[in-house]
Amino acid sequence: MTNDIEQTLSRTSSGADTTGILRIAEVSASTTAPVKALAAELGPGPFALVTLFVTPNTDFSAVVKEAESFFPNADVVACTTAGELGANGYAENLIVATGFPAGDFVSKSILITDIGSLDSQSTVDQITLERLSLLDSTPNFNDNFAFLVVDGLSLSEDTLTANISPALRDFPIFGGSAGDGTAFQQTLVALNGKVAVNSAVLTLARSKHRAHVFSLDHLVPGEVQMVVTEADPSRRIVKEINAEPAAREYARLVGKDPDQLDRFIFASHPVVVRIGDTHHVRAIQQVNENEELVFFSAIDEGMVLTVAAPQNLSDHLQEKLAELNQTDRPENIIACDCILRRIEAEQSQQTRQISDVLCSNRVTGFSTYGEQIGPLHVNHTMSGIAFYRRSEPDGVVL
Repeated sequence: MTNDIEQTLSRTSSGADTTGILRIAEVSASTTAPVKALAAELGPGPFALVTLFVTPNTDFSAVVKEAESFFPNADVVACTTAGELGANGYAENLIVATGFPAGDFVSKSILITDIGSLDSQSTVDQITLERLSLLDSTPNFNDNFAFLVVDGLSLSEDTLTANISPALRDFPIFGGSAGDGTAFQQTLVALNGKVAVNSAVLTLARSKHRAHVFSLDHLVPGEVQMVVTEADPSRRIVKEINAEPAAREYARLVGKDPDQLDRFIFASHPVVVRIGDTHHVRAIQQVNENEELVFFSAIDEGMVLTVAAPQNLSDHLQEKLAELNQTDRPENIIACDCILRRIEAEQSQQTRQISDVLCSNRVTGFSTYGEQIGPLHVNHTMSGIAFYRRSEPDGVVL
């Protein structure tokens, strides 16, 4: 326990963590030559993969261009954020970097462009070939995973994840939709210096260490239901609920003034849809000028939505992350955490408690406009991956 505390304090004071399986570093967006500073904190490498979670309050293109010169032999995957998960938990105006050491990881990243009119078969074929090639070339690596970052304003995440999932087979996928704070104006992804919109970056990776992909949410479906009676699915807009104007009917059902609907009400009164035996959030982004509801994920006429009630956010997060510690303590956790969870934390005055939980569990990542887990694009969740150091049969820890 003392060692864990010392590691956490070291990370907090220096802004970098080089004690785990991954290398973690962060700098303020105002730092001169920020990638140079990040590279110095990450250490010499070499790295198979470097991820950059970049605040929208900086020049994204300049950051990814600079990264090309400092990590020439690694795939560099970057995206804009709706906030960062840094050394002290929830943060803003940071660039957070994660280095995957080449001795412990091999990976292949693919830029998928024009996802709004995706050629599904050719994309699936490419992913399949890269996956098989990665498996054939790395017989001594043990665990697989896939990581997806996608333009959070593309309106295409649902279709993309459903289309590519069959090609991944035994590479469990998690990921997040790039954000833009709370502006909802422009979200960007990049691979190896190439910045793209309406695009995604898929990384296939193998690890010598144990990797566990997970997803969690703290919402409990209630008794209040509503039916989408008119919608524009292509734009994720609900025009009518129960044959009434959508925003006003939603407000009535959750007991709020329709003229006061805002992101805090949406975060504290989410709606979920039943898929199979489980419920998944269909989060509301905003009310538009026509008093229609704009959603973060797929919506359609005839869909039955149920109002959900949140459990205590910080207590639930602590409980679920503790479950990841039942047999071994993760060395690192990378998380894609919905912006609605951050908004809820702010509203319920739990930002500090949640940040403490994130920090003590060595969670790094970013706040998203939606999360990917398996074939689904979801909201109001945290999806992520935990890495555990693997021991050789003779007990030697790698």
